[in-house]
Parts: sequence; structure tokens; C-alpha cells
Amino acid sequence: MKILFIASEVAPFSKTGGLGDVAGALPAALAALGHDVKVVTPRYADVKDPRLTPTGHSVRLRFPFGEQGGPILAVRQAERHEVLFLENERFFGRPGIYGDAFGEFGDNHQRYAYLSMGALQAAQRLQFIPDIVHLNDWQTGLAAVALRRGFQHTPLSRARCVMTIHNLAYQGQFGKDIMGELGLPWDLFTAHDGVEFYDTVNFLKAGLTFADAITTVSPTYAREIQTPELGCNLDGLLRRHQGRLVGIVNGIDAHEWDPATDTLLPARYSPGDMSGKAVCKRELLRRMGLPDDEAPVLGIVSRLAWQKGVDLLMDVLPTALQADLRFVAVGSGEGHYEEGLRALRARFPKQVGVHIGFDRGLSHLVEAGADFFVMPSRYEPCGLNQMYSLRYGTVPIVRATGGLVDTVEGGLDGNGILFEAFHPAALLAAIRRGLALYADPPRLEAFRRRGMERDFSWAVSARRYETLFFTLRKE
Repeated sequence: MKILFIASEVAPFSKTGGLGDVAGALPAALAALGHDVKVVTPRYADVKDPRLTPTGHSVRLRFPFGEQGGPILAVRQAERHEVLFLENERFFGRPGIYGDAFGEFGDNHQRYAYLSMGALQAAQRLQFIPDIVHLNDWQTGLAAVALRRGFQHTPLSRARCVMTIHNLAYQGQFGKDIMGELGLPWDLFTAHDGVEFYDTVNFLKAGLTFADAITTVSPTYAREIQTPELGCNLDGLLRRHQGRLVGIVNGIDAHEWDPATDTLLPARYSPGDMSGKAVCKRELLRRMGLPDDEAPVLGIVSRLAWQKGVDLLMDVLPTALQADLRFVAVGSGEGHYEEGLRALRARFPKQVGVHIGFDRGLSHLVEAGADFFVMPSRYEPCGLNQMYSLRYGTVPIVRATGGLVDTVEGGLDGNGILFEAFHPAALLAAIRRGLALYADPPRLEAFRRRGMERDFSWAVSARRYETLFFTLRKE
């Protein structure tokens, strides 16, 4: 198949979260299966890859707010995998992806309308007529509308459209005055299944309404977003379209995240020889300024945000630390959570280590050196760290939500520890179950091995997307 993949961020060129990882890895995995994949994304100011090559083609779009255009550049990642960059100084030649220190950019509706429609025009310019157009999150939602309206009499109209929700909480809502600004016909606003959402324009709703299939990043999250609790006011629409909604768990980069080959670790290890994990634990404790002893180590690497349940963890830790254990944290985010972690370290200087900020090497070291990895998320569409933890023989302690419950197996013969209620008593009980497991080395070893033997590679997830795409082509 020919697959056009559109995303607002693509690792390693641009990234703010999991979307960038998916947009970097899934197209590569699909190309490895023999499909021709072109990824279209903005060329942000920070994208300065020396492999960037002009294609000799450009995009030119007419909007009521003015004509916009720019060249199409390319980086070939593999024989069948190419990333195309839309260059536009006005929209993308600034620091930041979605915003800066002052907040979201005020012209994001224009910027991502340009991406959505420009990506389809770029495919035309390069004579790449896709079988599948794969859209990702609200930034690309208008491409589904354009495919069925503006491009309906072109060869692109035969493409089937898939919209993937990476996090339903982010929807791209704007005032209805942008209808005229972007040249969108008003019947799209007044139609029952259109772009209107509580008297605003909702880019994600547009994508969900006009796509042929909807995916999200885990089966459990696909069910959760059809409920009022996690549906973010789109649950009714998703229930109406549940017949074309499917959850597919994200994969992980099995080359970067492999304890047997990870050059960021002081020692490598595998299920057959776990001795290197103890070396990683000693180095982690040294880096965090904590005593090197036999106490169990709990770790997190996280965006410090409300969604991640950081407040629940900080409520529980003062009690949990009365036991003989260590806690290490790497992350950044909301200021009050950062200050809370610093205060916890000051209160328990011989038990708590904190690094505020991103550190790739330290993130790998936490995954390898910790005994347990804690993810008490309020909701978690997929999650990656629990899969990294399992691969590194670090037992995850996670809340039973979204992708966490789809990848971590609880119970006596599981590979991790699950808790249900978002409540301090439930998390504290889960940590205590972890300490009991640590006190039983043969059982702990079995948990570690079962986790390390799971296959979370992108090859598995890509096969599921491939099956969906083939099904759509036959309809």
C-alpha cells in the first residue's frame, strides 16, 4: 500500500510527547513490512538535519486570510520511508512547536490548517496517490474534511482515511469566527456531524467525523473514551461511531530500549544474565546521592502533570518512606509538583533523589536501576514507560487504566502490580505489595523474567495497523 502519514511532530526531528515517538516509529515499521510511506510534518525552526533535501516542489494554498506557501523538503529514512517537511517561515520559522513561554500560539488554527491541506497538496505535487491517509490528533483533523470536500474530484479521493487519537483531552478548539478566516463552508458548522462543538470549531471532532476509521492507542482507552468520565464531551460521538473505533497499543523502539545493548548503561544484562542490573542500581544510587545498600528502589520518569497522578504519589510517599526504601524521580512540568519533589528530597535526604529536567541517560538508568517503576496515572491513553520497565526487568506499579492495564499483568503469575482506585490507600497498598515481592527473591526474579519476555516492538503494532488498512481498502 501507499500510506500518507500526517503528524505535527515526528521524532527525532520534533517531539513534545508520545505522538512524536509514534510518528517516528510506526511509519518505519510499516515501511519494513513493504509499504511505501511518506510522512508529512512542519519544518520547525529547530529542524536542521543536514540530510534535508529540496524536492523541487512547493505548496501553495489560498485562504481568505491570505495566500501561503513554501517549499517541500525531504529526508529519506529508508528505501520505502520518507519524511516530507513543509517549510513556511510565517507559521513554522519560530521557536517552539505549539507555543512558547507565553502560552499557545494564537494562530495555531492557521498553522495546522496549512499542515492539513498542505500535506494533501504535497502528495499531489509529488504524484504520490495514497491508499491510506493516516491522521494524528487535532492538528491534522481538517485533512479529513479536505479529503472529502476540497480533494473530492482528485485521485486522492479514493484514499481511505484513518484518524488516531493519542490523547482525547487535546482537541483544538477555536472560536467560530475562524470558519470565515479559513474559508470553511458554514454548512460544516451547522451540520449535525460537522465541526461545531458547543458553539466553537473543534478540529479533532472534524477528523473523527469525516474519517473512515478511528483508532486510539490502547483497547482499554478506546472503551474509556466512550464514557462521560473520560470522553471529554466527545463520548456521545464516539459511541455513535464505535463500530469503526479500534484500540491498538503503541510499540516501543526495541533498539533504543534494550538492556542487552543499551550503551547508556554502565552494564548490560538480559533475562539469562541479570547481574548487570545490580551494577545499574548501584550507579543510579550514586548519581542520585543516595546510600548504596540493599533497600528496594522505586523510580519515576515522568512529565510532572495532573494527568500523571503526581499529587497522589506525593500524598503517599511520606508514609511509604517510613519503610526501608528509596525513591528516585526524573522529570519536569508543573511548578508546584517540582517544588513538592524538592521538598520531599529535603525531608528525606538519604532516601529520595530528584532530578528536575530531562536527561536521556538518567532516564535509561532509572529504568534499569530501579526495582519498581511507579505510574499512578489518572488516565493513560497508552503509556510507554511501563513497557520500558518490563523490558528492563523493573516491575511496574501502575493504576489499572488505559494502556497500563493492557500491558501490565497483575496477579501471582503476572509481571507487575495493578491498583484500581485513584486513592492514597490503594496506591500505598500496591507499594506494600511491591515490598513483599522484593522480600521474596525467587518470585521477584520470575516477575522480572516474564516482563522481559513480552514483545512490545513496533512490528507487532504495525501488523495490527496493516490489517486495519487492508480491511478499509476492501470496503
